[in-house]
Amino acid sequence: MHSSGADAVTEPVAVTVAVRVKPGASRARVGGRFDGPYGPALVIAVHPPAADGRATEAARRALAEALRLRPAAVSLRTGVASRDKLFLVDGADPGIDARLRQLRDGPPE
Repeated sequence: MHSSGADAVTEPVAVTVAVRVKPGASRARVGGRFDGPYGPALVIAVHPPAADGRATEAARRALAEALRLRPAAVSLRTGVASRDKLFLVDGADPGIDARLRQLRDGPPE
């Protein structure tokens, strides 16, 4: 017998997030929008320079922190040598889309 949706458990989801990394920033910041090759992207400014993958790693950790996830839940899918990247966020709750929209586009009016 199947139970109704009222007592169903919410399953974690995997989401691909388009990101525009701005290395060499004076301070780390997650927020803002950039219309890049993967569509509307979340801007992540990081302090490390774009050398030896340091900016990518800083962006990965900043994204995880902004989404209140452990860093291991966020992995680079594409864009190793580019400022435009796709990150895979694994095990996120279903409310992640709203959180990403708020970070990228600002609070709803």
